[in-house]
Amino acid sequence: MPVNEKKEVEFSDYLSIIFKWRKLIIMNMTVVLFIATLISFLIPKTYKSTSTLTISSSSSGGMSGLGSLLSGNSALSLGAKLFGVSSSNEDVILGIIGSRNVLTKVINKYDLIDYYSIGDSSIDRTIKAFTNDLIFDANEYGFIEISVIHKEADIAAEMVNYIVNLTDSINVELNIEQAKRNRIYIEKRFKQNQDDIITAEEAFAQFQKEKGVFAVEEQVQVSVMTAAQLEAQLLEKQIILNALKNQVSSDYYLIRNAQSEIDAIKKEIDKNNSGFSSNNLLIPFKSVPDLQIQYLRLYRELEIQNKILEFIYPLYQQALMEENKSIASLVILDAAVPADMKYGPKKAFIILGIGFITFFLMLYLVFKGEKVIDRKDSNNIVQTKEKEFFSWIIKKYKMKF
Repeated sequence: MPVNEKKEVEFSDYLSIIFKWRKLIIMNMTVVLFIATLISFLIPKTYKSTSTLTISSSSSGGMSGLGSLLSGNSALSLGAKLFGVSSSNEDVILGIIGSRNVLTKVINKYDLIDYYSIGDSSIDRTIKAFTNDLIFDANEYGFIEISVIHKEADIAAEMVNYIVNLTDSINVELNIEQAKRNRIYIEKRFKQNQDDIITAEEAFAQFQKEKGVFAVEEQVQVSVMTAAQLEAQLLEKQIILNALKNQVSSDYYLIRNAQSEIDAIKKEIDKNNSGFSSNNLLIPFKSVPDLQIQYLRLYRELEIQNKILEFIYPLYQQALMEENKSIASLVILDAAVPADMKYGPKKAFIILGIGFITFFLMLYLVFKGEKVIDRKDSNNIVQTKEKEFFSWIIKKYKMKF
């Protein structure tokens, strides 16, 4: 075999190295596993208590009834979104649980500063430590789960139930506050609508009083029928007058009466065309377009305000009820109870974890030592120190090479 040809490394070569350094591996693994076992038994036991809850169907951001009231109409549904009644409260509940307000109250109630041995009594450091033992999130079924890990099972369960009650209380307060803001806004708009209705009613009544217009279309029809009747009467009297003129002298009293009747009818026709007649229900034809526009505008404004009232009044009543409603916003499916089985420490996990880490560190140390011992020359002080170190190990563990 040529001198410079390298020998192919086989798996048995690695096993041979491990076997050669077996004392180092076995003795150190034994010591480390013993220490890991001792530590796992010295770590205090902890218990985990969990509560499962969901959001009450009657709780929708302080406007639950308003949400159901608005859900049937697309335009009103847009209003519901503006009020925030269609959004889910899950994020709100989770936000309340993780808020500084809730965490601080729990810390003070259960003296967690001493529990976590926070020397400077720092609330921030205590919150950071407590959040490692507080778990809250939505599960795969959409329910909210709140868990606390503590050294005492009773305290863990009590803390979870306290957090649930505290969260529910704060959420109710937030709902009432939101309902109050909504009520103030709706009340302001409701009062404005009442003023607008009064203004529209007064303007409409004043227009009817001044112009004598109560129903444009009906009054125009009456005016047309009246005008037709007057024209028919005029034609009839003119025919009679012509017949009389052909029969008797022009100064005959019948002719004078007929002429007087014709003049009276013409006068009434002129009134009907240019101004109001003695009949207040008739509208002069030349005034119909302007009167109709004014009438429609005033009538439309009144109808708009009435429609707003139909919409805003139920909202106002609902907002009043929501503001005074303080029912629970959370439904507890499973209340927290003291756990009868420990949550930690997981002794097997600790021991095996430390054992695996130590074993791989030993392998690295062994292969490194084999390489250093086989090295012929040392090129620098580091390599010299490495060789001295592994030589000491070989001597210390009485290994034969």
